[in-house]
Amino acid sequence: MVDKKSPVSKEDVLNPTTAAEKLTKNKAKDQKDELSEEDQKLVSELEMIVERLKEPSADIHHSALESLSNIIRSTTGSMTSVPKPLKYMKVHYETLTGLYASWSDEKNKKFLASILSLLGMAYDRESKRDCLKYRLLAGYENGAISEWGHEYVRHIAMEIGAEYGERVDEDSKDTPTDQLLKIALEVVPFFLKHNAEADAVDLLVELEHYELIVDYVSKDTFERVCLYMISCSPLLAPPADLGFLETARIIYRKFGKPSQCLPLSIRLGKPDMIKEDWESCSTRVEKAQLAFIMARQQVHMPELIEDDDELLACMNNSNLSKSYLNLARDLELLDPKTPEDIYKTHLENTNMDAALDSARHNLASTFVNAFVNAGYGTDKLMTANADGNEWIYKNKDLGMLSAAASLGMIMLWDVEVGLNQIDKYLYTDDNSIKSGAILAIGMLTSSVHDETDSAKALLADYITEESNPAIVKLAAISGIGMAYAGTNREDIVDILLPIISDTEITIDLSSIAALSAGLVCIGSGNSDVSTVILQAMMERMDSELNHKYARFMALGLALLYLGSQGTYDAILETLKAITHPISKQASVLIQVCAFAGSGNVLEIQKMLHMCAEHLGDKEDQLPQAFAVLGVGLIAMGESVGAEMTLRTFDHLMHYGEPYVRRSVPLAIALVCASNPLVGVLDTLNKFSHDNDKAVATSAIFAMGVVGAGTNNARLAQLLRQLAAYYHREADMLFVVRISQGMLHMGKGTMSVNPYHHDRSLLSHTALAGLLIPLVAMINAEKLIVTDSHFLLYYLVRAMYPRFLITFDEKLESVSASVRVGQAVDAVGQVGRPKTITGFQTHETPVLLAHSERAELATDKYIPLTNVLEGFVILKKNPDYQEEKDDN
Repeated sequence: MVDKKSPVSKEDVLNPTTAAEKLTKNKAKDQKDELSEEDQKLVSELEMIVERLKEPSADIHHSALESLSNIIRSTTGSMTSVPKPLKYMKVHYETLTGLYASWSDEKNKKFLASILSLLGMAYDRESKRDCLKYRLLAGYENGAISEWGHEYVRHIAMEIGAEYGERVDEDSKDTPTDQLLKIALEVVPFFLKHNAEADAVDLLVELEHYELIVDYVSKDTFERVCLYMISCSPLLAPPADLGFLETARIIYRKFGKPSQCLPLSIRLGKPDMIKEDWESCSTRVEKAQLAFIMARQQVHMPELIEDDDELLACMNNSNLSKSYLNLARDLELLDPKTPEDIYKTHLENTNMDAALDSARHNLASTFVNAFVNAGYGTDKLMTANADGNEWIYKNKDLGMLSAAASLGMIMLWDVEVGLNQIDKYLYTDDNSIKSGAILAIGMLTSSVHDETDSAKALLADYITEESNPAIVKLAAISGIGMAYAGTNREDIVDILLPIISDTEITIDLSSIAALSAGLVCIGSGNSDVSTVILQAMMERMDSELNHKYARFMALGLALLYLGSQGTYDAILETLKAITHPISKQASVLIQVCAFAGSGNVLEIQKMLHMCAEHLGDKEDQLPQAFAVLGVGLIAMGESVGAEMTLRTFDHLMHYGEPYVRRSVPLAIALVCASNPLVGVLDTLNKFSHDNDKAVATSAIFAMGVVGAGTNNARLAQLLRQLAAYYHREADMLFVVRISQGMLHMGKGTMSVNPYHHDRSLLSHTALAGLLIPLVAMINAEKLIVTDSHFLLYYLVRAMYPRFLITFDEKLESVSASVRVGQAVDAVGQVGRPKTITGFQTHETPVLLAHSERAELATDKYIPLTNVLEGFVILKKNPDYQEEKDDN
C-alpha cells in the first residue's frame, strides 16, 4: 500500500499540475543537477553576456552582441533538439526585449533585433510574431534574411503569410502590406536557391502576387517551379487556377520552350496564345513538333503554316494511318481477326448448340469486327470478299446500316483507300446500306483533315437534297458531325442550322443535327448555334420533345459550353421559359459539360445533391441520370477527386433511384476509360449481375469502356463468364459482345481515354465521342439495344492509338531506346527524382498504357518535347560521343 504522504507518489509525478510546481520550485537545484560541466560553462557565459548588455557603454554592447552571435552560430546540435544557446537564453528573452526598447544606438539596435528575431522564432508566445517583427526592425536587405539558416527563413515565411492574412482581413488603410511583400521578395530567391520552389510559390500565393515568381526563376529552377504550378492548378479556385497556368506559360516562354507552352495555351483555350507559341519557334522542326501536339488535340489552324506541305501534313494528321500500320507491322498485328477469335466460345461453359446465325448475333459480330480491326484496313467479314455484300445481307434493316458503316472504322484514318472501298455502296438502291456508307465516310475522316475536304464534298448534298429519305439524311448529318468535330467551321454549321430549326421534319433529324452542330463548335459557346437550338426546343411540341432522340438536342447545346466553366448563365435563364422537362435535362448537361475535367468540388456537390432527391413516378428522371454522369465528368481530370468519386458512387448504388443506379456504372466508365483498375473491374462485375437489367446492361457496357483497347486478360475472362451467364438473353448478350469488341479495340493498341500528353490535356472531341454513347446507354433498351446501335460509332472520335513513335529532324521514322514504366509523381521533390518506376527498356515504336510514362534511355538524342507520347521528334545530341569499340 502506498503511503499517501509519500512525496514520490506515482500519481503525483504523473499529475501535470504537480509536476509543473515541482519543476518551478526546484528549478535552480535541478538545473545544477542536470547540467553537465560544459553546459554550465555555456550558461555562465550567456549570463555574463547579458550582464554586459545591461551596461551603458555602446562599445561593450557591440562586442557582447558579436560574442552572443558567434556562440549561437558555432553551437552544433542534433536535428531533433533545440540548439543549447536558444534553450538557455529563454530566461533572458524578456530582459533583451526591454534592453532593445531602451537603447539609442541604431547599429547596435539592429544587431540586437536580428538576434531577438531568431529567439522570437523559438519563444513565440500567443502568436505575437516576434520573429517577423524584429526582422523588420533589423533590416532584411542584402541577404540579411538568410543569416540564421533555412529553418529560420521558413519560419519567417510562415509568419509573413499569417500577418498578411490578418492585415487584409482588417481591411484597414493603416496597415499597409507593401513591407511584407518586400521582405517576401527577399525570401523567394533564398527558397529557389535551396530547392524549396514549392515554398517560394506558396509564399507568393499567400501574398496574392504569384505572378512575381517569373522575375526570380533561373534556368536551373524554372522546370520545377512550372511543374509545381501546373500540378496545383486543378486544386485552386478560379481565377487562380488559370492564373497559375498563365504564369507557368510565361516562364516557359521566357526560357524558350514552345513545346511546353503549347499544352498550356490549349488548356487556357486561347488561339492567340497558340499563335504566339507557333511564332516563337526558332526552327521548322520545333514547328513540326507543335503541329503533332495540335493534331492530337484536334486544334486545326492551317492559317499558321505558309507554303509547307510537310508541316501541313503533320497538323492534318495525314500520316496517322501510315504510322499506325507501321506500328502494327512491328508488333506483328496485321493479320485480321474474326469475332470468334475474340469470343472464344469454346471457353464459355454453355450447353448451347453452335451459336445461331441470327441477325442480332451478326449485328454484334459487325461491331466486334469493326472495333477489333479498326484502322487496319483489312478484316475477314467486309473486305475479305470482293464486294463485302455477303456479310451486309446477313443483317436486317438498320443492322445493314451498321454493317456498311463498319467499313469506315476498319479503314479508319486512311482517307484515300477508304473512300475507294466505301464508294461502291453509295450507289446501291438499299437505303440502309447507302446510309451506312455515308456514315462510314464521316468516321473515316475523323481525326484527320484531308486537303480535298472530301467529307463535306460527299455528305453535304445528302443533307440538303429534299428528296433523300430520312435515314440517309440522318446518317449524313451524323457523319458530317463526326468528320468536322472541333473544327468550328462556319460552312458546316450553315448546312446544319436549317435542319435544327425546321419544325416540319422529324425530331430525330433535328436532334442529331443539333448534336452534330454541338460537335463542330464544341467548347466555343457559339451564340448562333445555341440560339437556333433553344428556338427549336421552344417551337417543338411536347409530344416531340418526349422522343428518345430529344436528349441529343440538349447534349448538342451542352457541348457548345464544354470546358467553358461559366458563360452559360443567359442560356440557363432562357431554358427556364421552356415548360417541358427537356429544359431541366439541358440545364444539367450544360452545367456538367462546362466544368468537365475541372475537378470543381462545389459543382460535384451540386450534382450529388440532385442525385439524392427522391422523385415521383411521373417526374422526369433523366436530369438525375445526367447529374450522375456529371459527377464522373467533372472529377475525371483530378486524381484525388476521381478516387473519392468512385467511393461516392457506392453510396448512390445503395440509396439511389433506379435511373441513378443505372447511370453509376456509366459514370465509373467515364472516370476510368481505358484504365482497368482491379477494384473498378470487381465493382462493375458485381453490378453486371444486378437484379435490375438496366443496371446490369450499363455495367457490362462500362466494363468494355474501362478496358477499351487494353486486351486485359482478367476482364476478357469476366466477359466470357457473362456471355455464358446471359446466353439466353439476346439483349444482354449483345451488350456483352460489344464490350468484348471494345476490350480488344485495335487488337489492343488503342485508347478511348480523352486525356493525353501525360494526362494533362483533355481532348474535347474525344470526350464528346465517349459521352454520346454513354448518354444513349442510360436508356439502352430504347436506343443502343434496339435500332440506334449506330450511335456506338461515335466512339470513333475517342479512339486513338496509344503509341510512342519517334522521328528524326527530317521527319523520318527513327528507332530509339526508351524506358517505359509506371508514372511517378515527382512534383515538389528535392533533387532529380525518378519519374518512372518498374520500367522496361524497349526500342520505339512502343505502346503506352494509361498510367505509364516513357523517357529516353540514351543520350544520343534530345526530344523536342518533355512528354514522350504520340509523335515525338528527336534531334541529335551534339555533345554525344559513341563509345569506341575496342575491336
